[in-house]
Amino acid sequence: MASLAAVKTEVTVRGGGIFGLCVAYALARRGLRVRLIETRRIGAGASGGIVGALTPHVPEGWNDKKAFQLAALLMAPDWWAGVTAASGLPSGYARFGRLQPLADEAALTLARLREAGARALWQGQADWRVEPALPGEWQPLSPSGLMVRDTLSARITPHLALAALEGALRALGGEVILGQAEDRGAVLWATGTEGLADLQAQTGKALAGAVKGQAALLRLDAPAGQPQIFAAGLHIVPHGGSVAIGSTSEHHWTDPHTTDDALDALIARAREVLPALAEAPVIQRWAGLRPRAASRAPLAGAWPQRPGHFIVNGGFKIGFAVAPLLAERMADLIETGAADLPAAFSPQTLLDKAKPLPLSSV
Repeated sequence: MASLAAVKTEVTVRGGGIFGLCVAYALARRGLRVRLIETRRIGAGASGGIVGALTPHVPEGWNDKKAFQLAALLMAPDWWAGVTAASGLPSGYARFGRLQPLADEAALTLARLREAGARALWQGQADWRVEPALPGEWQPLSPSGLMVRDTLSARITPHLALAALEGALRALGGEVILGQAEDRGAVLWATGTEGLADLQAQTGKALAGAVKGQAALLRLDAPAGQPQIFAAGLHIVPHGGSVAIGSTSEHHWTDPHTTDDALDALIARAREVLPALAEAPVIQRWAGLRPRAASRAPLAGAWPQRPGHFIVNGGFKIGFAVAPLLAERMADLIETGAADLPAAFSPQTLLDKAKPLPLSSV
């Protein structure tokens, strides 16, 4: 076991996805010696996706997870600007908001309630408002002629963000190892679906699962500064010269890394929702597994019964959105032994509530 002095000055981060890189960067910025080990490649798991939608939970049924994500989205502009300043590389972060068409009177009534909820909960720092759908190329079809515009949603380009984080970590003196290497000091495990599967096998508890997602990138030069769109269950996200659409959510699959007719159907639906995509060619198809804890919340905290070890995992659909704040809070925990994290994120809380795995799974 690492000595207390080593735990406070030297940290090994295992996993080169969004959580591992963000925590490694946050620790290095505080002056700790950081070694990041990725056995395959940076962004090998779900963080290597292509959509990059950073969107808030709806402003209703408020809880600690929603409040945490709000705080993370509000701090994101300055945090990602710091990553770019440290690395000299762009992250693709931009906060241009989001449009959601409203189908009917019931959808409008719910949107009005959420409009009031945002005024009460979003601290005056962003809006969720109903407005008329206006003519224009970058407008989704709206049966009611109305839509919701929120000014909190942002987007990021995943591969650029990961490269910027790696560059920032190296610039701050951090070590990045692709392959195998020994742990030094405290150890943070940010190893995605494989890590959750290992944790589940070790504990014999039903802690986690994986959900397959498929997404596509289409070639289209959307007008600069346009919001992303959420319609018909799809995220449509402009990235400058291309538009990402996604994602499927599949609990059963044959191959986690191949695309199929489920993605074809998603692309067809996106073309119907946004006519501007009708002739846009597909330039990339992506499929992968997203780690999801049984609690449906990120898993972040000390590893139960393993002093000096920590876990951050289970980002599922909100990993990039919460990563900046989660990284800073995990850095607090590793550096000082205490952090302001929601109880629902605690690995011990999840372990205490989880059911034993069926005997056939053990």
